[in-house]
Amino acid sequence: MALTKVAFIGLGVMGYPMAGWLSRNGHQVTVYNRTASVAQRWAKTYTGRLTDSPRAAALGADVVFTCVGNDNDVKDVVLGDQGALAGMRAGATLVDHTTTSAQLARELAERAADLGCQFIDAPVSGGQQGAENGQLTIMCGGQAPLFDSLKPLLSSYARAVTLMGPNGSGQLCKMVNQICIAGLLQGLAEGLHFAENAGLNPQSVIEVISKGAAQSWQMENRYQTMLAGEYNHGFAVEWMRKDLAFALEEAQRNASELPVTELVDQFYADIERLGGSRWDTSSLLARLKAR
Repeated sequence: MALTKVAFIGLGVMGYPMAGWLSRNGHQVTVYNRTASVAQRWAKTYTGRLTDSPRAAALGADVVFTCVGNDNDVKDVVLGDQGALAGMRAGATLVDHTTTSAQLARELAERAADLGCQFIDAPVSGGQQGAENGQLTIMCGGQAPLFDSLKPLLSSYARAVTLMGPNGSGQLCKMVNQICIAGLLQGLAEGLHFAENAGLNPQSVIEVISKGAAQSWQMENRYQTMLAGEYNHGFAVEWMRKDLAFALEEAQRNASELPVTELVDQFYADIERLGGSRWDTSSLLARLKAR
């Protein structure tokens, strides 16, 4: 893989290790984070340069990565006089790892093209653990030649990198991912709740059913913490609700029926009312136990 000059904007629980993998792989990394102390801590752990704005981070970079919170956060760090696009040279590429609306992805592609730049929407799945282990799944939207050129770079922190279609397709695929996870977690929460109320040993139940058709990643990786009432191990409820809102809005546009997703989204709203907005998404069991 050819070494590349890159910028990474957004050093949250995902971006921090992702930028670290790029540094570990020998790329020239410049970072920016809105909370400067986080960027300073990153620079003590990895080799890289700090800047005080997205624009400064993007100056001279071949590829600029963003990984922030939501649509408005992306606009804040990409657009405007101090945004990344203001510092990018013609021919450079913007890769957005944030989970956003598909509409924003298409808008950013157009804005980048107007400046002679390229864009790929590239939301990720795998959570903090996947980012730290370099084992994320990345679903991309963009042009095939550009994707092919970027795939080795993205593979620095991913085990699977797949082009789903034109710009916006990566975000649409991430919506499918979140729809499926929401339903799986509710089913797992109900199963564990039922097992306990029926007087069964939930540990024994999982040991049996995880060897059959009920097995899932969520079951294998979350049932023990769910039973222990520990909900600080993964993707936060408030972020899942943000993602499900994108999916439900898109479903209205493409005439999809998502009754289970709508229901689970309201269950997550119940979790927020319990004070669990920062609990991980497996906290659906806590809602059942609170009723």
